[in-house]
Amino acid sequence: MAHLPVMYTEALAALRIKAEGTYLDCTFGRGGHSGGILKQLNQQGRLLAFDRDAEAVNSEIAQQLRTDSRFSLQQCWFSQLQTVIETKGWTGQLDGILLDLGVSSPQLDNPERGFSFLKQGPLDMRMDRNTGLSAAQWLATVDERELRQVLFDYGEERFARRIAKAIVTARSQTAINTTLELVSIISNAVPMTEKHKHPATRSFQAIRIAVNQELDEIKAVLQQATAVLKPGGRLVVIAFHSLEDRIVKRFIRHESGHRHTIGRLPIKEADIQQGQLQTVGKALRASVEEVALNPRARSAIMRIAQRN
Repeated sequence: MAHLPVMYTEALAALRIKAEGTYLDCTFGRGGHSGGILKQLNQQGRLLAFDRDAEAVNSEIAQQLRTDSRFSLQQCWFSQLQTVIETKGWTGQLDGILLDLGVSSPQLDNPERGFSFLKQGPLDMRMDRNTGLSAAQWLATVDERELRQVLFDYGEERFARRIAKAIVTARSQTAINTTLELVSIISNAVPMTEKHKHPATRSFQAIRIAVNQELDEIKAVLQQATAVLKPGGRLVVIAFHSLEDRIVKRFIRHESGHRHTIGRLPIKEADIQQGQLQTVGKALRASVEEVALNPRARSAIMRIAQRN
């Protein structure tokens, strides 16, 4: 059975796909959304997909989809979007852009990637293993104060101070190289646990976000997405935790509002500029039926905006 990503049907409907349109899937993953978009395109339609992860770009499903002349796939970061689109000569021509944020199921399920706190593996956590510091390398050198702030800001971890101190103490004795070594340190540092929540959940999320610069990348891609959409083009974003969704919500709200140019008061009507986007409907969540089949869908929230 083909893999269907979270909120598959809702995402394709939100894109309002035109058969002859030009689309961008910024998070290829297992190719579920890309495959669905291609099914609705005619021979004039075009789809470009991105992924930071070389394993996704070189996967079997990616190779299969590449046989379709309407499809192309490129390994790159979110922040490279505008450059890639300009190189292809597609600026202002995109009918829709889809962002399915966060870590993918294949990344979580593979112990060698180091994303899961339930499986033993090297402490990596990089979405692109050819770039930047691994989580183990980052934890070996990060200042305790910065680590504490990362755990608090990105993981919303109330025991950030205790955990940061425990990690710094542990690394002074021996290198922290595996996921379960880190889990043990965190678990021993946390004085109490939440029901139905692993004690390392928030810390792993925070470290992953820091290592991959995820929130900065989201901010960059939202700005660039707006610039390359055509009037009437749709931006569809699926987020999986409050930090991601807050950025998306604030960005769309800001771009949907009226803004005035800085000048002398009082503000004249001619000085008021319409925002570049308009919100489409309310935020959507995965259905009860989908959550029952895929518990990971529980936290998904989708927001839709349209280019003015």
